[in-house]
Amino acid sequence: MTGKRAHFEHAVEQIAGAIDRGSTVSVSVQLRGALEFGIASGDLPEGLRLPSVRALAERLGLSPVTVSNVYAALQKAGHIEGRIGQGTFVSGSATRASAANLQALENRIADLIEMGRSCGLSRAELALRVSMTPARARRHMRLLMVGNFHDATAFYAAEIRNHLRDGDSIEAVTLESLTPETLEQVDLLVAPKTLLPTLRDMRPGKPVIGLTLIPNEATRVALASIASDAKVVGYSYFPGFVAIMKSGILRFAPHVGDLSMVVRDEPGAEAAIAQAEVLIYATGAEYLRDRLTSTQQAFEYRHTPEMQAVRTELLPAIEARRTALTTENTKEETT
Repeated sequence: MTGKRAHFEHAVEQIAGAIDRGSTVSVSVQLRGALEFGIASGDLPEGLRLPSVRALAERLGLSPVTVSNVYAALQKAGHIEGRIGQGTFVSGSATRASAANLQALENRIADLIEMGRSCGLSRAELALRVSMTPARARRHMRLLMVGNFHDATAFYAAEIRNHLRDGDSIEAVTLESLTPETLEQVDLLVAPKTLLPTLRDMRPGKPVIGLTLIPNEATRVALASIASDAKVVGYSYFPGFVAIMKSGILRFAPHVGDLSMVVRDEPGAEAAIAQAEVLIYATGAEYLRDRLTSTQQAFEYRHTPEMQAVRTELLPAIEARRTALTTENTKEETT
């Protein structure tokens, strides 16, 4: 079994375990969330061929229509792609975009060499001229980090800021407070992958890059320290986050045997929380701690940007956008 296939088999088992048919959250929402988490975490790596709709439906015991609709939604969001005659694959658009930029650079270098030859310049003379030519002033990029909760979004922005070039900036804003005027003032939007469809609908054509999030170190340590026989309840604000959160809990606390997930305002949520020995709450639900007894343990399920994805996906996307904007400005100046 290949490495990618082994990853997939493990991921499918996690997905099957994350889907709760007794939940008030539809299985289609849970399946989409589980697949998005698998892609974001690397359990479903770039280039992996996914099973057909019918094969995955049979494996998970779901309707082919349900799986087909989820695949369509993930493809629209850019997470997966269909290749005619080959199947469905985890998308690698960021990598391909970077490779395309490199190919474009090589093509321009070849054109420059050809032009230098027509001017009677050797490669060495051309290289000397290139080295002595002052670079254009680098365009400073304005990024906007969009999320559901201000504190968490501001934290994501602060983490990303540490990796930006001097002069580049990133601000944080919640989806609820986002305005058309704010969108017009930034060069690139950054958001958790679950928000990509919403942002693309709000401002078609505005570049947006999905941020890969994983539980932060404190959350991972807390998950690993849960007693194996504890009654654990995970609390989510949004139905679409249930499967992602459950998958993360099971990934870093596979020893937990009694885990149930509840969503804000769903019937039975309060009773489930009251009976929990360990409550894991999503960011924004800190108020739940005030309702717990002294015998109940609780901690926040907090995410952090996955640094490998920041380096290999986000930063190349920023540079590609910088290049595109610089090219647009140059064309405007020469017309």
